Amino acid sequence: MKPDEITTLRQYRLEQAKAALEDAEFLLLHQRSALSVVNRAYYGMFYAVLALLQDTSPLPSKHTGIIGLFDVMYIRTGIFDKQRSKDLHRAFDLRQASDYKTIEPVTIEQAEEVTASARALLETVVQFLAS
Repeated sequence: MKPDEITTLRQYRLEQAKAALEDAEFLLLHQRSALSVVNRAYYGMFYAVLALLQDTSPLPSKHTGIIGLFDVMYIRTGIFDKQRSKDLHRAFDLRQASDYKTIEPVTIEQAEEVTASARALLETVVQFLAS
């Protein structure tokens, strides 16, 4: 892939991340479904990670593969703090459980935590890519 194509894809993924996070924050502000907040916040994180990985080929096709690659390339190497990985894994697990595995509802407190974590990860990625 050409460098300008990678730049374009990164920008697109960052726009997706920002839009998903804005959705989460809107839903949270208007006290909508905590499950929906967690879903949108998680996708904000996921798209931010995809922005980082656009120059990696081939990209894994599953979320767990993308998260694992992020951990290998950005956490284990010390580029990002381990907390960013913990936050991403927690958001993924909470979204998975709430969407597929349990009837226990997501709490508004969990939704607030995941949204704050998504904001922190997105800011970290934007700063890294700008440098």
